[in-house]
Amino acid sequence: MSEEQLKKIKEIIEGLISDLGLSAEATVQQEEEQINIQIESPEAAALIGFHGENLQAIQLVLSFMIHKVLGKWTRVNVNVGDYRQKREEQLTTLALSLATKAKLSNETQIIPNLSASERRIVHLALTNHPDVISESEGEGRERTLTIKPKVKP
Repeated sequence: MSEEQLKKIKEIIEGLISDLGLSAEATVQQEEEQINIQIESPEAAALIGFHGENLQAIQLVLSFMIHKVLGKWTRVNVNVGDYRQKREEQLTTLALSLATKAKLSNETQIIPNLSASERRIVHLALTNHPDVISESEGEGRERTLTIKPKVKP
């Protein structure tokens, strides 16, 4: 990807945020087949939204806009401040806590309303856990993540 394309992407991001009536500074980096966008803004909360819903929407819109610039689909990852790192830590802590609860109570624990990327974080956190398994169940917006005690032979 050329410097000119990266500059154009940065302009698109900052223009979109400006159109939302917000101010921000964006940094764009290409990493293999992915574009990482880091946004710093005094209005970070408005950009992130409840559980990152606004951030997910911005990422989706930018993905389409970047596709038009590049002429090909490229994975786009947008972060505001350190939201993604903090959310990953929260989800990992929640996963381990519910794994302990599932083990001690011998009952399935349920986490509703996670995005696909958030479910992935929980699944990865529990991949090698000796006492529980995690599964995604359901369809669409009703999809939930369950943490179940492993059946001992």
